[in-house]
Amino acid sequence: MGEENTELGTSGRRLREWIRGRPHCLTAQNQGKDNDMDLGALQNNVNTTLDNLYQGSLEQERARSLPNGNAFPLNERGDKADVLAGSDMKRSQPLLIHMNRKLKEEEPRASSLPSIPNPFPELCSPSNSPILSSPTAGQGPQREGGSHVVKVFSEDGTCRSVEVTAGATARHVCEMLVQKTHALHDDSWSLVELHQHLALERCLEDHESVVEVQSTWPVGGDCKFFFRKNFAKYELFKSSPQSLFPEVMVSSCLDANKGMSHSELIQNFLNSGSCPEIQGFLHLKEAGRKVWKRFYFSLRRSGLYYSTKGTSKDPRHLQYFADLNESNIYYITQGKKYYGTPTEYSFCIKPYKVRSGTKGLKLFCSEEEQSRTCWMAAFRLFKYGVQLYRNYQQSQSRHSQLAWIGTTPLRSVSDNTLVAMDFSGCTGRVIENPNEALTAALEEAQAWRKKTSHRYSLPTPCQSSPLSTAIHRTQPWFHGRISREDSQRLIIQQGLVDGVFLVRDSQRNPKGFVLSLCHLQKVKHYLILPSEEEGRLYFTMDDGQTRFTDLIQLVEFHQINRGILPCKLRHYCTCVAL
Repeated sequence: MGEENTELGTSGRRLREWIRGRPHCLTAQNQGKDNDMDLGALQNNVNTTLDNLYQGSLEQERARSLPNGNAFPLNERGDKADVLAGSDMKRSQPLLIHMNRKLKEEEPRASSLPSIPNPFPELCSPSNSPILSSPTAGQGPQREGGSHVVKVFSEDGTCRSVEVTAGATARHVCEMLVQKTHALHDDSWSLVELHQHLALERCLEDHESVVEVQSTWPVGGDCKFFFRKNFAKYELFKSSPQSLFPEVMVSSCLDANKGMSHSELIQNFLNSGSCPEIQGFLHLKEAGRKVWKRFYFSLRRSGLYYSTKGTSKDPRHLQYFADLNESNIYYITQGKKYYGTPTEYSFCIKPYKVRSGTKGLKLFCSEEEQSRTCWMAAFRLFKYGVQLYRNYQQSQSRHSQLAWIGTTPLRSVSDNTLVAMDFSGCTGRVIENPNEALTAALEEAQAWRKKTSHRYSLPTPCQSSPLSTAIHRTQPWFHGRISREDSQRLIIQQGLVDGVFLVRDSQRNPKGFVLSLCHLQKVKHYLILPSEEEGRLYFTMDDGQTRFTDLIQLVEFHQINRGILPCKLRHYCTCVAL
């Protein structure tokens, strides 16, 4: 530091001495001339002298501050080589002060000290510090997403706003709503995307991002999310393949699978092994016209094709129609009203790029519900593949874990070690005769039914029990006074699966009820009538042959036994208030 101050002082004295001596030189040069001073020549002369002095001082300073202590190399003329950024250095440019000499002096001093580790290295880097920054600092995508507000509606019109992260999936949102509404947790709860102005709806897959789906909606549109049951979401992995994929609609794309049976072909299809082809006739609405035409379609991994010549699969006659990866498939809820469909079993392929309006939609119509279900299930399998089956496995594992937590502790002994006992005497005895054990079990069951009937019976035999006639209204499967059409719509929305049911008030008989049940993808209705015998009220569906004390007993019986119904009651339609 002292050497630098000495150099700066020397340069300053040299400049002041030159300025003091300069007027005498100018006077001697101008002797014999006019007394008028040439101001332009004086200014140029002063500028040139200052530039030369500035350049010389700069080169001398740079020569002294070389890192290796050597002078600048000389060129052929003996001048110093130009190592600066430009040879025409101007006075207005800043002077770069290099601290190499100071660093060289301090290096030996620093190296002589012992190396002391930093006890708080995280505080020296604020970007990685857990105290000075959030855990997501430095991660662009997560910070860009942040939190989003998603509105979810229920069947009764109530709405709930849910704050989710950018990567929240449909499964996460459903689990959050199940906890907030205290609903029974199972794998059938779904998040449904509804486009009201287009009469389109679809069930989101468990792995889909809710925020990404919402970002594709048009600004100011009437698109909504609905929280409801969908028992058909994973039915393709639960039911038999023949019921979901008819044999006439499935064919193999590989010659090696021609000798396989239909069940084996479907099993390979579900396991994502081979790639069978879904084929059949569909009604297609031409773009910009109201006319529906019937074409023979083929669904493959590469996309959807239709034949321009009957049922021919010749490559010359196959026309590419839609891409699976760039589209989603939707149900059309009111096809005849909005699109004039020839049947009620219509669906739509909507490309991602189509945000609003009907332009770009590919509308189809099937002859029956089984055909539409087959096309839509195959579309999902071809698009998502193994991911769809992983979603099903994850939902099953979560459901089994929750079921295990909610059940009573397991027995410490096997059920095979349990025996029938008779406690009618003074001491108990083991019933070894199987027929006697069966008789005792039946007698115990009859005694239990008598206790149940007495519990709901009247205090007086002449009047009907208000409890038995009103207790069913607290059950989730009872929907009150809804119409036949509304019950059908509700069952269709929650999945056309065998055993989906609800109970409602009868519109024709004020004292009766109706059991609406789905079987073979059709909704059937069974009338429940009250009857009195010996002053007691019963409910029956077969003219009094099978009687029940209340509707709860009727539903519980048919959940275990089929009775006169075509199938057991498996899933009840329910609506939750958000």
